[in-house]
Amino acid sequence: MNDTRRTRTVLGALLLIALILITMDHRSADRSPLRGLRAFGAAIFGPIERVSASVVRPIGNTFDAITDAPGERRRADRLARENQRLREQARAARQDRDRAGELRGMLRSAGIGGYRIVPGQVISAGQGFEDTVTIDVGASSGVQKDMTVMTGDGLVGRITRVGPDTATVLLATDAASAVGSRVEDSKEIGIAQGVGRRGVGSGGSSPIRLQLLDVNARLAPGQRIVTLGSQGERPYVPGVPIGTVEKVEQTQGSITRTAYVRPFVHFTSLDVVGVVVAPPKEDPRDSVLPPRPKGAPTPMPPTSPTPCPCLTPGASASPGGATNGPTPGATPGSTPGSTPGATPGATPAPTTGSTPGPADTPTGQARRSGPDPAGPPPTSPRTGR
Repeated sequence: MNDTRRTRTVLGALLLIALILITMDHRSADRSPLRGLRAFGAAIFGPIERVSASVVRPIGNTFDAITDAPGERRRADRLARENQRLREQARAARQDRDRAGELRGMLRSAGIGGYRIVPGQVISAGQGFEDTVTIDVGASSGVQKDMTVMTGDGLVGRITRVGPDTATVLLATDAASAVGSRVEDSKEIGIAQGVGRRGVGSGGSSPIRLQLLDVNARLAPGQRIVTLGSQGERPYVPGVPIGTVEKVEQTQGSITRTAYVRPFVHFTSLDVVGVVVAPPKEDPRDSVLPPRPKGAPTPMPPTSPTPCPCLTPGASASPGGATNGPTPGATPGSTPGSTPGATPGATPAPTTGSTPGPADTPTGQARRSGPDPAGPPPTSPRTGR
């Protein structure tokens, strides 16, 4: 019992001394009388602490990783799901913004042309030989066969099959497609036919071939074409932009003029389209065409060469082959400056203030170049001859 009391007394005294020393060392800071003892203890026990920490730390980290692994995995999964959700929302917002822009452009073009349209969206593309797409509007929305399909940029094609809620569109790039067309400004008409699958096939960037009915019609790259319109406005309404001429073929002996057209519509990225369910009251002509870019020159069709004027057969000429005098068609032997067609030896009548007659024109001179079959002209009233 005495030993226990003595031990407690010693322990209490030691704790009190330690507390006093710690207080003195803390309050005195760098002026502490125990700074030497503190430095000695750091030199002795510092390496021991570092070695023990290097041994214990991996064990503690492993234990923490094991105990915290389920919670960290759940947190990582939650962050991944939230990140995916935010990405999908951003993608959907971007698609909605693009579709809203396409719809605004289509409604603007329809308003300019006077078309009444039903908007739809492309939901699939044809996989066979036909160049077709399927849209999500059908008979329940008023869509019928052989109606025109367009976007805000221009012509897409025509409806070939109609279901209750879907419809099939034959694209203008299909080889079986033939659209009556008209060239901007020149008003030349022709037929636009598809030559490639959405521009990916042999048609390249110009999957539409234009054949003008007039082989001598003027046509140059840069000219734009629109739909001519069909009888009864089916299957194509007038005035829908088709594309821009990129290349003109010079084919000798052909009965038509051929050119290749780059369409306004991007057929490989179709999304929002419009079905024309009611045609315009009058032909919009070229009003639906987009404005030309600023600074772009207006294409000028090549002009045909003008034939040079030649002498009319029967005009008089000197024996050396030159014309007789400055006046064409003068009768041989006439005095220079005399009236064309006057007989030899006749006195020329004054011509001041007189009105030119038919003989004064080049055509009349050519006709009066030879001897006058009607005899000499009447004598002048002033000379009496």
